[in-house]
Amino acid sequence: MFREGFKVFDIHGHMPYPFPRLYEAHEQIAEYGRERAERMRLTWDFGSAKENPAEQARPLADRWKDELDKYGIGGMNFLTGPTNDELAEQISRAPDRFTGFASHPIEGPDALSELQRAVDELGLKGYKQFGPLTLISYDDPSLRPIWAFLAERGLPVLIHFGMLGHAGGIVEHRNINPLAIFNVAREYTDIPFVIPHFGCGYFRELLHLCWSCPNVYVDTSGSNQWTRWMPYELNLEILFRKTRELIGAERIVFGTDSMGFPRGYHYRYLQDQVRVVRELRFAEEEIEAIFGNNARKLLNLPSALTISDQEERTRK
Repeated sequence: MFREGFKVFDIHGHMPYPFPRLYEAHEQIAEYGRERAERMRLTWDFGSAKENPAEQARPLADRWKDELDKYGIGGMNFLTGPTNDELAEQISRAPDRFTGFASHPIEGPDALSELQRAVDELGLKGYKQFGPLTLISYDDPSLRPIWAFLAERGLPVLIHFGMLGHAGGIVEHRNINPLAIFNVAREYTDIPFVIPHFGCGYFRELLHLCWSCPNVYVDTSGSNQWTRWMPYELNLEILFRKTRELIGAERIVFGTDSMGFPRGYHYRYLQDQVRVVRELRFAEEEIEAIFGNNARKLLNLPSALTISDQEERTRK
């Protein structure tokens, strides 16, 4: 799917993490969620939930490295882990292939000190948050020291906005809309804010945020099947076309939302997205930016070989 020498970098992967239960789900809602999850498994060919015990016993980082090798992926950034320490330990098994973000709650009393430790001692490269799981407003004065630290370091912050969870999940919250970060993004322009899944139901609001704030990036990850439940026509082609028209390819960042085994790497999402941008006639350098080099720039990693590099090498 790419020119010789180029390797994909995926900004959006997950190690297992403790997803909090915000409420007790009624059994009818739980059953509804199970039915929808099974339908999605069959629709998207997720495979069986059964796993080889020998594989299950291997370190996760080793299994993920094998997955990246299987599909020719250059590297992946993990947004979550059981703890920041455990994520850093897994990444250390293949530091040339993996990076990671801190992901502890931002409103905790020790959030700033833990973030500083995660960056300075553990080597994590950004901060991951879930809007619908954050109990206070992002522009609350108590969070200013955290934003100031992130801005001083120029560290990326990836925040999930929009619907969260499987069917029966969260659809209403004070921080569910990407515009919840507007005041912070406008004030702390040295922080690159990455909004995943094209806004996950809030595409219009995300475009408005991007129009106003040049430090907002769009992450492409996931199945993006939420487009089917919008009151106006949306699909992957429209998402890419309109996002590129507004902010250019340089602020679009590829991800899959790959998150576990036995399913492994979500290669189908990569295939679908590459097909769309090629059908839209994106330039080769734009494609290489979206599918790796934009993420590498945000994470201060060396860029992969690009088409211009190859042309220069050929001339020599």
